Amino acid sequence: MAGATITTFTGLEFDPLDPRPDTIRIEDIAHALSLLCRGNGHCKTFYSVGQHCIAAAREALARGYDRRTALGALLHDAAECYLSDVPHPYKASMPRYRELEDALLAAIFRKFLGGPLPAAEKQHIRKIDRALMYSDLHHLMDHPENREMEGTLRWKTDYTVRPFQEVEQEYLELYRKLHGGEK
Repeated sequence: MAGATITTFTGLEFDPLDPRPDTIRIEDIAHALSLLCRGNGHCKTFYSVGQHCIAAAREALARGYDRRTALGALLHDAAECYLSDVPHPYKASMPRYRELEDALLAAIFRKFLGGPLPAAEKQHIRKIDRALMYSDLHHLMDHPENREMEGTLRWKTDYTVRPFQEVEQEYLELYRKLHGGEK
C-alpha cells in the first residue's frame, strides 16, 4: 500500500504510510482537525478535535508548562488529520494502526518540534488528555459521573459549537505563538 496518497487541503499529495516532512503542513492539520468531530461524532453537539487540541495546549500553559510542551499538546492528535480517528477501545486492538499513527506523529513532531517529546513532556500531555476526556464525557455526552474526574483542569474548556474557520484560525494563531512565529 506504500505509495498511495491522499490530497490534502493545501493540495499536496501526502502518503500517510511514508510521511515526508516537506508534505506536512500546519495548515492541513489545522483545517482537517477543525472539521473532525471528537468521539467519532457520538456527542450532544459538534466539538472538533481541533478545539480539543487547542484546549490541551491552553491547559498545558495554565499548568505552567513551557511552550514546547504546549506545542506538543496542540499537536498530540495531529496524525488524525491524515489517518482519521479510531475510538480507543478499537485502537487498542489494532496494533498496525497504532504503529502507523505513532510513525506519523513522530514525523509531525520532527517537523514542528525538531524531534520526539521527552518522557516527562509525554506524561504531562497524557494527563491533560485524560482530564480533557473526562470533561468531554461530562459535557458532550451527559456522563455526570465524570464531573469529579475533570476537576484537575485549570483551563475552563469552552464547549460552544464554533464555526470551523474560527477554530482553524485559532489553531494556527496558537501554533505560531507557541512555535515562535515560524511556519
